[in-house]
Amino acid sequence: MQIARSLRLRLLAFAVVVLAATMVLTGLGLTALFTRHLERRVGQELDTHLRQLIGAVRFDAEGRMSLMREPADPRFMRVLGGLYWQVEDRTDDQFIASRSLWNEMLALPVEPSPQGGVEVSRITGPRNSILIVHERAIVIAVQGVDRLIRVSVAIDRAEIEPLLAGFARDLVVALGILSTVLLAGFAIQIRAGLKPLYTVRNALGDIRSGAATRLATDVPEEVAPLVEEINALLAAQERELGRARDRAADLAHGLRTPLTALAGDVRRLHDRGEVSIARDISEIVQSMSRHVDRELARARIRHGGPGAATPLARTVDDLIRTLERTPDGERVRFENTVPTEMKVTIDPQDLNEMLGNLMENAARHAQSRVRISAATGKDAQSISVEDDGPGLQDPERATAALRGVKLDINGPGAGLGLAIVQDIANAYNAELKLGSAEPGGLAAEIWIPLTHAARR
Repeated sequence: MQIARSLRLRLLAFAVVVLAATMVLTGLGLTALFTRHLERRVGQELDTHLRQLIGAVRFDAEGRMSLMREPADPRFMRVLGGLYWQVEDRTDDQFIASRSLWNEMLALPVEPSPQGGVEVSRITGPRNSILIVHERAIVIAVQGVDRLIRVSVAIDRAEIEPLLAGFARDLVVALGILSTVLLAGFAIQIRAGLKPLYTVRNALGDIRSGAATRLATDVPEEVAPLVEEINALLAAQERELGRARDRAADLAHGLRTPLTALAGDVRRLHDRGEVSIARDISEIVQSMSRHVDRELARARIRHGGPGAATPLARTVDDLIRTLERTPDGERVRFENTVPTEMKVTIDPQDLNEMLGNLMENAARHAQSRVRISAATGKDAQSISVEDDGPGLQDPERATAALRGVKLDINGPGAGLGLAIVQDIANAYNAELKLGSAEPGGLAAEIWIPLTHAARR
C-alpha cells in the first residue's frame, strides 16, 4: 500500500525489477558466451591431439596398426582420466585406444566422410559421462591398399564444469557489485528527478505558513505547467476573497442603515409610551445586529490562506494605542511582554480582529491591569491576554465562546467577541483556551500550531 502511494518507491521498485531482469539476462548471456569460449578452447586442444594422433599412425609390414608416439598428456595414461583417444582401421577392423579408456570403446556416431573435416559431437562415455568428441576420417595407402582410418579424441565435459562453476561464482559477485552501484545510481537519479516536486511541496508549505504568496517559476519545464496552475489557483482564490470581502462590506452598508433607522423608531416608540412594542422591536434589532456582525466577521476571515508572517509585538502596540483612547482603556494599564522578534503566520486583519476582541474584553473587565504575553514552543505558538478582573468560573468558560452568549447581560456589546475569536482561530487550526490568570482574573490564550514550513 505504501509503495502504491509513493511515486519514489514505485520508481525504485520498477528500477529494481528492471535491474534484476537485466542482471539475470546478463548473467545467463555471459555464462553462455564463456561456455562457448571454453568449449572452443577445449576444441582447439582436442584438435591438437587429433593432429598428433594422425601424424603418429603407422603400419608394419604385416599391416598391423600402431602409433609411433602417443600424446603426452598424462590424462591419457590414467584410467578413466577424462581425456581419451581412439584409432580405428575400418578397413581391417583394427582398434587401438588410450589407456584411459581401459576396456571401453567410444560409442561414436555415424562414420564421417573421409573428404570432410573435423566432426564435433557429444556422446555418452564411461560411467554415463558426457563426452565432447572431435574426430576425423582419413584414408592411408598401405602396400597399395587404401585403408579408412577413423581417429577420435574425446574429453569428459565434467573436466570443464569446475571452470564454469568458478566463473559463475565470480560473475555473481561482479554482477552483485554492479547491481549495487547501479541501484545507488538509480536512487540518486530518482531523487534528483523528483526534487522539483519536493521543492514545490516545500514552497506550498511556505505559502501556507505565510512566508510566500506564490510559487517560484524557475522550475524544470515538466513541472512548470503545475506551478502555473497552482499560481493561477492562488490568484483566483485571492480574487474570490477580495470579492467576498467587498460583498460583506456592501452587505454591511445595506443592513446597517435600516437597522439604525429601526433603532431610531424604537426610541420614538419608547418616548411615546409604547414600551412593550419598543422592547420587542429592540430585541429583534439586536438579534439581527448580532447575526450581521457574526457573518461579517466570518467574511473577513482569510481561512488560514496565504499571508505574510505578522510581527506580533508591533500589532499589540498598535491595538494598545487604540484601546487607550477608549473609556475602558483609559482606566487600565496595558503591559506588552511579547518578544519583539516574534511573528505569527496569521493575516494582519485576522490577527487584529482576534487580539482586538480579547484585549477589549480584558480592558472592560479588568480592575487596573491587562497583560499580553507570547511564547514559541516546539510545536505551537501561544498568545495570552490576562486581566486582573473577576474572571470566569468553569461552567462560564465552557459557554463563553458560544455564539451570542453574553455573560454580562447589562454590559455593552453583543456577546460575539469570543465567538469571533473562536471562528478565526478555527480557520487557522488554532485553539482558544480560557483559564485563570495569576491575580485571579481571566486568561485567554490562543494556541497556534507550527506548520512544517514554519519550523524549518
